[in-house]
Amino acid sequence: MTNEQSVLELIAMDRLEMPLSSMYQKIKNSKKQQAQIVVSALGRNKSYEGDRVNASIEKEDKERARGMKEAVAEFAKEFPKYGRILHGKIAEKRVKSEKHLYFGMNDSCKLTSDDYMSVMTSIGLSEATARSLYPDLMEISRKLAKKKQEDRSVIVGKYDSESNED
Repeated sequence: MTNEQSVLELIAMDRLEMPLSSMYQKIKNSKKQQAQIVVSALGRNKSYEGDRVNASIEKEDKERARGMKEAVAEFAKEFPKYGRILHGKIAEKRVKSEKHLYFGMNDSCKLTSDDYMSVMTSIGLSEATARSLYPDLMEISRKLAKKKQEDRSVIVGKYDSESNED
């Protein structure tokens, strides 16, 4: 694959990620809201058995590991002197270097529908499904792009401040 083709695919993937991620977040939030509606509708019954669906509310006690903040707060309460030292260590900032790849289209150039189709079929969509999704995804992508006019990048590596790698 040529460098040109690799960058074109990266740009197409990035542009498809925005509408798909946006739709995912909307579905995720709607799902939580809908679950609360169902819980409210169940009320004291705690369960429902319909012709096609069922739902039930069950309380589950699960043992979970203590969170870091909770553990540090408890430690600081028990050992105030060392707690202050620990809080100081946590508050220290470290310089972290990240390597970013910046990418974009040259002025007056555009991705083709084939560029998008190639990406969509490479992630497992059939050609027919990709073609049917394409117009709606492009419309959502255009709306999101108008709100977000900025350079695009992706992190391609992380380095400690002592590292000299490029």
